[in-house]
Amino acid sequence: MQTALNTPSTPRAVATTPQPQRDTAGSPAGNALAHYQIIRRNGAVVPFEPSKIAIAMMKAFLAVHGTQGAASASVRETVDGLTQAVVRAMVRSRPGGGTFHIEDVQDQVELGLMRGGHHEIARAYVLYRDRRNQERARQGAQEAPAAPLLHVLDRGERVALDVNELKGLIESACEGLGDSITAAPIQAETMRNLYDGVPLDEVYKASILAARTLIEKDPDYTFATARLLLHTIFKEIIGREVMPVERAQAYTDYFPQFIKKGVDNELLDEKLLQFDLPRLGAALKAERDNQFDYLGLQTLYDRYFLHVRKTRIELPQAFFMRVAMGLSLNEVDREARAIEFYEVLSSFDFMSSTPTLFNAGTLRSQLSSCYLTTVPDDLDGIYESIKENALLSKFAGGLGNDWTRVRALGSHIKGTNGESQGVVPFLKVVNDTAVAVNQGGKRKGAVCTYLETWHLDIEEFLELRKNTGDDRRRTHDMNTANWIPDLFMRRVMEKG
Repeated sequence: MQTALNTPSTPRAVATTPQPQRDTAGSPAGNALAHYQIIRRNGAVVPFEPSKIAIAMMKAFLAVHGTQGAASASVRETVDGLTQAVVRAMVRSRPGGGTFHIEDVQDQVELGLMRGGHHEIARAYVLYRDRRNQERARQGAQEAPAAPLLHVLDRGERVALDVNELKGLIESACEGLGDSITAAPIQAETMRNLYDGVPLDEVYKASILAARTLIEKDPDYTFATARLLLHTIFKEIIGREVMPVERAQAYTDYFPQFIKKGVDNELLDEKLLQFDLPRLGAALKAERDNQFDYLGLQTLYDRYFLHVRKTRIELPQAFFMRVAMGLSLNEVDREARAIEFYEVLSSFDFMSSTPTLFNAGTLRSQLSSCYLTTVPDDLDGIYESIKENALLSKFAGGLGNDWTRVRALGSHIKGTNGESQGVVPFLKVVNDTAVAVNQGGKRKGAVCTYLETWHLDIEEFLELRKNTGDDRRRTHDMNTANWIPDLFMRRVMEKG
């Protein structure tokens, strides 16, 4: 093996690039170090030169022992040995070659001095690094160039990004959430993800994504993220920036227009226009928007809020009032009952089922969560039941079908003098219908099929959800349930 550096005889000699020599201690050969590089603080990548490690160590020894130490053979030998140890340690960490950051190299030098028992030298080296860091920080503060000016596209017009406005928006979202929830990391991550010419809407989306990444560090960031999302929802629906202090009045002005727009687009029942809309609009409590966490508000936006050609027209508190109005249509004092329903819904004291939230106040106000039916044992009845499943699923109803009456595999069919294929082929059609007809376009269709224990197809029925076997006789997208009567369990207990 060859040594990576010469032993300097004078301080000037230390600064020269050493020639590789044979080293019985196992230092890597000079040509082997050609596969290693150093990343400097300015980002430049330069060759790995062990001589510079020796220079740094010698300066640390000189700072402690004075210039006489440079003439000492023992000091030179010590620096040489420490340098070789540092180089070996770094090469071991990346045997096939690689790149080291300058700070990693200096950390290894500190570690080498400490392991060698040179604690006073190590302390001097640490203090030197700290002074240099402070000098670079001061110099950077004095010479730092102005951040590049970013431009955004606002309604097709290219304008400068108002960083202070963005900062104010993020600070407003973090207000009142505690000392641990701060705007700085959100703003920094947002700015890092922007580029010149970015659409303004993408700036707001970037702030939401930046805040969302911090939820795993502190769960309360979910409320800051929800507030940033709320800002974009208001901008989409109202058509302009709406600051938190303006939202109460914005709700009051917007609500009657929302109901009329929903009726005009054939989304809402015309009967909603008969309510005292200004009174209901004044009852909306904008501050309750701050109760949402991010996941809750995002789910409402994605699935529940009414939209016209993918553009949302419904704000959170208007959503709750629309549901309350739909539940109050047949009440005597409709406005009073609607406000009462709104109070319990918007405060999260009570929450209606999903179909009610989807459909209340709309043209097809189907409010039930589940429908249970019994399928008759004839072809017309079977396909009529499948049709009913499709229509009920269309308006967000969950389905439960009892197939016990349908004859089993091999049973006689009088009309054709043939044999039945059993319930399994029909259940495959039911499964595919649930996939084809989702729940109001909001979520997957939900179907559960029931069969009693005594049915002759029960064994094949129990295998419908398996991942093995003939896939034509499998139903992966619906649930199955085996109905077990009390008589069966009594006979099990009595062993027959």
